[in-house]
Amino acid sequence: MAEAAPRILLVEDTASLAAVYGEYLRTAGFAARHARTAEEAFRLAAQEKPDCVLLDLRLPDSDGLTVLRVLRRDSPDLPVVVMTAHGSVATAVDAMRAGAADFLVKPFAAERLAVTLTNAIERAALRREVRDLAAARPRTAFQGFIGAAPAMQAVYRILETAASSRATVFITGESGTGKELAAEAVHKLSPRRDGPFIAINCAAIPKDLIESEVFGHVRGAFTGAVADRQGAAAAADGGTLFLDELCEMDLGLQGKLLRFIQTGTFQPVGSTQLRRTDVRFVCATNRDPLLEVREGRFREDLYYRLHVVPVALPPLRDRGADVVTIAEAMLARSAAEEGRAFRGLAEDAKSALLAHRWPGNVRELENAVRTAVVLHDGEWVTAAMLPATLRDAPLREVPPREDAPRATPPRPSTTEADRLRQIRPLAEIEREAIERAVELCDGNIPKAAAHLGISPSTLYRKRLAWGVAG
Repeated sequence: MAEAAPRILLVEDTASLAAVYGEYLRTAGFAARHARTAEEAFRLAAQEKPDCVLLDLRLPDSDGLTVLRVLRRDSPDLPVVVMTAHGSVATAVDAMRAGAADFLVKPFAAERLAVTLTNAIERAALRREVRDLAAARPRTAFQGFIGAAPAMQAVYRILETAASSRATVFITGESGTGKELAAEAVHKLSPRRDGPFIAINCAAIPKDLIESEVFGHVRGAFTGAVADRQGAAAAADGGTLFLDELCEMDLGLQGKLLRFIQTGTFQPVGSTQLRRTDVRFVCATNRDPLLEVREGRFREDLYYRLHVVPVALPPLRDRGADVVTIAEAMLARSAAEEGRAFRGLAEDAKSALLAHRWPGNVRELENAVRTAVVLHDGEWVTAAMLPATLRDAPLREVPPREDAPRATPPRPSTTEADRLRQIRPLAEIEREAIERAVELCDGNIPKAAAHLGISPSTLYRKRLAWGVAG
């Protein structure tokens, strides 16, 4: 089957030149469409989806640079080759700065035209291929996040896809997993990136003041209101309003928030006038929002209004080797800030980090690394330099590595805290059972899955989520 001829949109208002260039294109094996005006060029570009545009910079109804910018805005991957006269080379340079793939100075030979268009099309195809390959490869970082765990790849894709829409993003996850970082990523990747990003922590503000923080107040609205005050709703106009720990919001204020979301209008405390603002909502909670609804602490109608694009951030203990990757990045930054000579983590330190449960997630990890850097110096951070909660009593068991010493089990204790610490989460017991089965089956995943009574695909998926290859 013959390969389709590359499609060229020729934008030229001079009929005689259009005829000459059209013949050049047909002889070189291109399929050409002709537009005489900018308006016609925009219509044909949208309908025909050409592989390249050959654009004259002098058109009767528009400036050529304006046409170039509009074409590039609507189709960023579309290569545009501009044509200019001898006396307008400076304009052609401006066109290159505006995103043109190349330029031709009139008059030009048919061979020159063919080579220029072919090169422009091939470069555009190569850029697309490189971008597609990069998108398919697991990302090790994304908008401030660090890590390549499969669970994080899904988070990166959702945040990137949701950012371009106006849909509300509802982020859930334990404290310290990066919910505000995710909200900032949505804002930075959105069309509202140049607008304000306003964050309100509903758990950090007293209940009798949070309405004023969100909607503002007028002078005299309550004791201490000596002047009008703008709230977060007005401050976020044209940008993003991030409501962190949303489930901590009082039920009465939840009703007012619902009306604000539905109508785009709100009343400052003490005011009788409605005010309008244009904001994109992102919210987060470390609770189970559906449980909060069932328990009557969160309005069901507000939940369904906000729960449009859900994003669940995984806890650090479920991100496998990401723990070490994040710690190494934090170590490099902290060492530079504190003037320390650390080059990296020793193997026993890595083992200790991987063994810990990280109830405080990334925030706890950052504190642990910072403590080691501030209190010690040397070439490598060892397990002995880490906080005592990590080096003395690991709260999580992981399969031992051949090159790492086995962790010493906690000493028996009769205190209530130690007795409760012996209760292990079901997820840990499941992981230990799976890894033990794989070990006993000499790494044969299907055989181990059969003995465990689960499918091999389930076993592969779980081990991949833990960062275990194979």
